[in-house]
Amino acid sequence: MLFEASFVVVSHGVEPDPILNYGNQIALDLWELSWDQFIRTPSRLTAEPDDRAERERMLMQARAKGYFGGYGGVRISSTGRRFLVEQALIWNVIDPDGNSIGQAATFSTMVDAG
Repeated sequence: MLFEASFVVVSHGVEPDPILNYGNQIALDLWELSWDQFIRTPSRLTAEPDDRAERERMLMQARAKGYFGGYGGVRISSTGRRFLVEQALIWNVIDPDGNSIGQAATFSTMVDAG
């Protein structure tokens, strides 16, 4: 059901340069990637170079608080199509022992940004 949901759900791991490890169908379509391409993509590449510092600040705030709500920013697909994400929720993903294993995000509002 999550894979076919009408809202985006994505996640990445805890590698030094985190790699995307989940994206539902709407995320794969939005970033214009196959599953195999998606799960090999560093998550930083979902944002343009000029937007990566702001993206990292938001992820750091989520790491510190456990979540970050209301995030918005421009993202870029694999073909260079830009889109604005609004009202994203980011949270830390932990295992049953409380260890961080990544971060995830969801949003349903996205607007073509040219």
